[in-house]
This record gives sequence, C-alpha cells and structure tokens, in this order.
Amino acid sequence: MRLHQAIFSHLVTRGRPLITPFVRYRPFTAMASPAVLIPSEFMCDPGAPAQSVQKQQNGPQHNGQQHNGQQRKQGKRPFQQANQNHKKSKKLRKRERDMQSGSHEDVLALDIQALKLANESVGDETEYILPEQGSEIEVEVLELSSTGDGLARQKGSKEIYVVPFAVPGDTLKVRAYRQLKDEGYTVADFLSVVKPSPMRDDSRINCKYFATCSGCQFQSMDYADQLQHKKRIVEKAFKNFSQLPPELIPAIQDTIGSPLQYGYRTKLTPHFDGPQGWKRTKEPFKSKPAVGFMPKGKRTTMDIEDCPIGTDAVRMGMKTEQARMEVEFNKYTRGATILLRESTERIPKDASPPRPATPTDAIKVESEPYTDLKTCITDNNATSTEYIGDYIFSNPAGSFFQNNNSILPPFTDYIRQHILPPSTPVKYLIDAYSGSGLFTITLASLFQGSTGIDIAEKSIEFARTNARANNLPESQCNFIAADAGELFKSVTYPADETVVVLDPPRKGCDASFLGQLLRFGPKRVVYVSCNVHTQARDVGMLVRGETGVPTDGAAGGSHKKKVRYEIESLRGFDFFPQTGHVEGVAVLNRGEIAADDIDANDDATAKVEDNASAAVQAEAEAMEATLM
Repeated sequence: MRLHQAIFSHLVTRGRPLITPFVRYRPFTAMASPAVLIPSEFMCDPGAPAQSVQKQQNGPQHNGQQHNGQQRKQGKRPFQQANQNHKKSKKLRKRERDMQSGSHEDVLALDIQALKLANESVGDETEYILPEQGSEIEVEVLELSSTGDGLARQKGSKEIYVVPFAVPGDTLKVRAYRQLKDEGYTVADFLSVVKPSPMRDDSRINCKYFATCSGCQFQSMDYADQLQHKKRIVEKAFKNFSQLPPELIPAIQDTIGSPLQYGYRTKLTPHFDGPQGWKRTKEPFKSKPAVGFMPKGKRTTMDIEDCPIGTDAVRMGMKTEQARMEVEFNKYTRGATILLRESTERIPKDASPPRPATPTDAIKVESEPYTDLKTCITDNNATSTEYIGDYIFSNPAGSFFQNNNSILPPFTDYIRQHILPPSTPVKYLIDAYSGSGLFTITLASLFQGSTGIDIAEKSIEFARTNARANNLPESQCNFIAADAGELFKSVTYPADETVVVLDPPRKGCDASFLGQLLRFGPKRVVYVSCNVHTQARDVGMLVRGETGVPTDGAAGGSHKKKVRYEIESLRGFDFFPQTGHVEGVAVLNRGEIAADDIDANDDATAKVEDNASAAVQAEAEAMEATLM
C-alpha cells in the first residue's frame, strides 16, 4: 500500500476518537473545577498558571504549598452534576465534535478514554458507581494525565476521578466535587495522603504553598520521574493529535532536563483582586489585599510571599512589592497585575573605568570573565536584558521571552546541531514568529542569509537592535514586520536551499499558514512549540501534505507535485520543572511525490480545511457513544 493510501486508511478506519483532524481555534475557557482548572490562553508561557477569571484584573497565578500528608482544610462547595438537562447535553456533544484540538479539555478527555478502554480490554467488570454529594472517599491513583492531574479510581468502581497534586501509586483521601457525566469523570479535591506511592517523597517539596497554589504539580516527585512523564506527554500527543499511523512517528527521544529545577523563572506576574464592590463604589482598599496567585480551582487570590521557582532577583522583587503594597494599598481602587522580570547587566572583569557601587537591590553573580548584576524590573515599558551564552538580547520587560534562562544555552545548541540536513546543503533561514530574534540571531552564523518575521513591529525593532548588539550585519541577519500568513511573500530564498524555524503561540499554526508553508516547500522545518498537542496536530498536516504544489515552490509553476514531510526526530525540553508543561522540538525533512502518484484518496487526506471528514466524525461519535 502506498504511503498516501496508508495515511488515508488510518484517518478513516483508525482515526482517534473525539479529535477531528482540522478544527477551528477557540480561546481556552476557565472551568470552575478544583482539579481541572482550564487556563485562559497565554502566549507561549506554559509555566504561567491559569489566569484569574475576575474581570477587574488579568494576572496569572503561580506556585505551590506544602501538604506533607496532612489533611488540608478546604471550604465545602455544593456538589455539582454538569449537563443535567437535554439541551445542555446536546450543546456539549456539539462542542465535543468541534472542540479545539490540543486544548486542556481535549488532552484530559483522551487520557481518560484511553484509561477506560485499557480497563475494559482486561475484562474489568466493576460498575460505574458515582459518589454521593460532597462525599470524602479514598481513591488509588493509576496514572498522571498529560495535564498534570492524577487519574484515580475508587475500589469497586470504574468511575475515574481527576485529582490534583497526585503521584501514580498514591492512595489519597479526596472530596468529590463535580460530576461531569457527559465527559465521563468526576473532579475531586485533594485532601490528604493515606498511603504514599514509592514515587512520592514530600521531603523534596521546596514551597510552603504546594498543593494549594496551582502553579506546580510535581514537587513531591523525583526529577528523573518528571522527565520520564514529560516524555510520555510527547508520545501521547503525537499518538492522539497527529492523525498519523504509528509507522510515520519515530521513537520519542528522552526529555532534556533543565540545569536548574528551582530558581529558574526570570518572570512572574502576581496579582491582587479589586476591593469588594469596586465596580460600583470605586473606593480604594481599606487594607492590604492578598497579593499572589490563585489557589487550585478557586477564583480568589492567595497571598504568596515567596515563589522558589523564581530567580533570586525575581524573589527579591516579590518581597519588595509585598512590602510596597503594605504601604500603598490605599492608592488602588481595582485589582492589578504586578510584573516581576529579571534583567542582567554584564560587566567585564577588566572593565575600565571602574563602575559605581553595586545597587543594593542587585544580585551579583560572579564568573571568570564577567560580573553579572541581576535586578528585578516592574515597569512593563522598561527594557530587560538577558544573555544566552555570549549573545545579548533586549526586550520590552512586559513582552514574551523564554522564562528559563538556564536551559536556553543547551536548547539553542540543540537547534544549531539539528537545523542543517545531514547531506544536502542549506544556505538560508526563515524564522517565523521570530519575536525579538532568538533563533534568527543564534543561528545566523550557519547561513548565508537569515530572515526573522513577526507581526509585532515593536518586536522587530528590538530584533534589529539585538542583531546590531551581536555584531550581525543586515545582509546576514534581516528582520521583517509581517503577518505570518503572508511571510513567504516577503522572502526570495529558493525553497531547496532554505530551512524554516517555527515557534508559534500555544494555539499552533492555522491551516492557511500551513498551506502556505507547504506551497513554499522548504527543504527542512524545525518546529518548536510550548504546546506539544497543537504541535502534533500541525506536524501531522505537514506529513500528510497538500496537493497542487508548483515544483519551484512559488505560485504560478506549471508542473505540480506533492510536498510532504517526514519526521526525523521528536524531543521534549523541560523549560518548567515541577509543572506539567513540556516544550517540544520536531525536526522534519521534505519529501516529494510526483503528480502521477496522487489519487482521489490522497486528495482527501491532504486537503487542509477547518473541519474533519464526515467519516472521521461519524466514527468519533460512534466511539463516544460506546463510552458514555
């Protein structure tokens, strides 16, 4: 069977349940659930926790609390059963058919389905016994979901419980909080550890807020176990979301760990809620509000004095801002988000003339050739500076830049080692979604010409400044402000001699961009992503390909051929230790099939569109019905 027939057969006869190949993008939505809080969409900062749903402030919450096996007191909530009427169930079923591929909901749903199917395949004949309202029960944790939540069962029942802060093998006391009958699981509060798993070691916990704050999930796990779990996240992402047969997905390589497991975040954004009735009265605070992050599954803010995954400069900044709010709380009539961003000033040891005394708020880091002075910026419009090896990058302090500086040198080295194909020479680089030029600048020395493209003109201005600061001439390292959907119209590099680097936001690439990429047909693609599930979806589209591509990779060619990509390697990088997030790197090589080999089945598989084929949808609904 030819390759395109194998792909089509897999899509139609063996497609994954519930997930359609091509879907419309929708924002992530918050769900009032302690164990399955769905984050609002944040650009590409997966280590940032879910954002507050209150309208008067938009700040994300962060990190954790200590529980050390003791029962955690928690206010009771009314027991909820979701989708209790026919109209709501019908709406839910439609949402499931159209749901955004790669969202938190999708990922959790597929993990739960796989667990249920595994239980049925071994002849498990226990019943689905639903918990009583607000009942406290003991559950055994079977595995971790790719969302970071534990998937557990009560003895004698098939019902799946989604529990935060769990470790596989734990026996936990939990409080059933919300039944989601249509989704097929119950969410529960973590209360205490009844019998710890061999994988659990609470002496590893470095934060007194762990198991209350929703920022971290894995502080009680050995770091090697965290990396192994994140490798499984990448494996499941490509199994569930790529829509590719297994033979087209290479073995996932081991996840590269972060040199720092604590003290690595160069940016945090604590926040505080507005005073009660602030919209109506517009009166200032009468006392200092809680400044920090959201507890797991709640819509309030908890006071966080310190966050151990922040760098020393950021942690000092958090203490300073807490002290400032003790005095200045009455200046605020509404909630706000506080920026804490590390910035570095590098001073050569032989610098002359001698510089003034070190500021009292600076953290001094000594190395043989340099002294680095690290301070915390709180002004969104200020400029922050970071060093990646010998490269220097300046950015607006409030803008996106990778938040774990310790892993950036090995990460960018890995991209350098894999950006070029093993045999065919490649002379040019296109960096889509370039931001302030991270990849364009660190890779420029490998190419005759490099072009970074971003829709944000401010980012492009900083990218050009960064190129000059790193002594890269415009002829070698160029930047263009343009929509990614139009980027291939802005460059003249020949496709056969070009590699494209992609680093899109969490939602991934849209279908029109992927179609444009396929029409251009670069020799090699390196896809970096903070959401391996949308990455897997997009890579699947590139592997399946698109018909009607001109031979020369440009519009207007006469002889047409099909462009597809083969996956050379897949690997995760742990930018956010102690959390459930993993960064993915996929390396793809172009393959081509002559027009004579394209048939009707091939056309059906390659068409890039917004909704899935009727055959896949029908099978998904049939599979869903068997699991209800």
